[in-house]
Amino acid sequence: MAHALPRGRAARSAKLGTFAAAQAAREIGRRLSVVGRTEEARRVLAEESSLRTAQQLVAVLGALKGSAMKLGQMASVLDLDFVPESHRERFRQQFATLRDNAPAIDFNRIRPVIEADLGPLATTFAEFDPTPTAAASIGQVHRAILHDGRVVAVKAKYPGVDAAVAADIDNLEFLARMAKSVLPSIADSALLGEVARNLTAELDYLREAEIQHRIAAQYRGHPFITVPDTILSLCGPNVLVSEFVDARPFNDLRTMPPADRAHYGELIYRFYLSRMFQEREFCGDPHPGNILLTHDGRLAFLDFGLYHEMDATHVEFERSCMIAAIDGRADDLYAAWVGRGIIDPTSAVTPAETLEYVWAVAGWHLLDEEIEVSPATATAALLLAADPRSTRFDAVHRQLLPHEHVFSRRADLFTFATLGQLNVRTNWHRIAREWLYDEAPTTPVGQAIARWRTRLGD
Repeated sequence: MAHALPRGRAARSAKLGTFAAAQAAREIGRRLSVVGRTEEARRVLAEESSLRTAQQLVAVLGALKGSAMKLGQMASVLDLDFVPESHRERFRQQFATLRDNAPAIDFNRIRPVIEADLGPLATTFAEFDPTPTAAASIGQVHRAILHDGRVVAVKAKYPGVDAAVAADIDNLEFLARMAKSVLPSIADSALLGEVARNLTAELDYLREAEIQHRIAAQYRGHPFITVPDTILSLCGPNVLVSEFVDARPFNDLRTMPPADRAHYGELIYRFYLSRMFQEREFCGDPHPGNILLTHDGRLAFLDFGLYHEMDATHVEFERSCMIAAIDGRADDLYAAWVGRGIIDPTSAVTPAETLEYVWAVAGWHLLDEEIEVSPATATAALLLAADPRSTRFDAVHRQLLPHEHVFSRRADLFTFATLGQLNVRTNWHRIAREWLYDEAPTTPVGQAIARWRTRLGD
């Protein structure tokens, strides 16, 4: 099948830094920056072995979704201009191959999938466009009109995709052993199990339809965000029907003035990261393809196949660790990680290195200053953190992350990369304080959302 998912590769995404800090933990009060690392990144990338490592990084991050499409999506948030010119074309060629490995297929092959769930097309739809509007990782989307006049998006699985994903899962252990020399932690069996569970969950369209229906209700009437509702009576094991969003693509946000980009960047941050701590649930698949700009100026968020709920204990653990890092309490942070099983107390990891690592990973929303997130900063951080020869955080990289935290770190990482596409500058910490310390919002967006929620409660 032309659209079979490629072999999956598992990786411990939490061990990949989402922000490279130029300052050590003792310099917490100073601005975080990756400028000083730019030349180092270029030098490392200019080496053939590092080129392979960077390619492996993209594969590892993307394959958490279990599809070649995800690899292209990850590549789309990397800044290829940051790669030395001598290697740039090879990067582009690989990314194009991965991205194009999941093209739309002929409607004659998709139609039986739809009709197996919904019956003859004419019975359900007044009109149905055979040309897909989008090709996703495990299915493609068509625009249609119901007999009552509603315009809908019909997402249908590729024929045989369930078997293809099962094959990917079977290959996880094998590929982990093959890649162990590049990323030593890749053979973590706990993570492999988590990856397998999530690959399978993404195939469950009925589950996704229920989740999206619930989230759409939560955002109905929201001043800034919308989620297209699903039509549960028309959703089946292989077909998901939802409201059609007539909107502009994410790329249109990139050409907006700085203030507008900051506005939409805050909404992206709130939807993908704040929900994790405030609602204890989150979408594990942030990327530009899942974000649209509606004609009334709101952001529409799509795709809830990789959606997670977190136990309150795990959420509180992550929150308390961040607060310890903000306070500079290295010993408390280290003790928490040891107690959680993240750090082996017999390893070479020190409290100071643990603190510095957390700041390198999460400093962009721990520091109470304006921080600009750009493609260059996101790319530098990703590539430098992935190089197995780097001495920076080498001991931390060899520790294991409990599976319950793997995808929360993935959400953080991909949100950071998505924001980088906007070259957006704001004080992320001011937003984070709402869920870090349960403080009242201080941004105009946060205050408007708070007023809307108050009206809902009246």
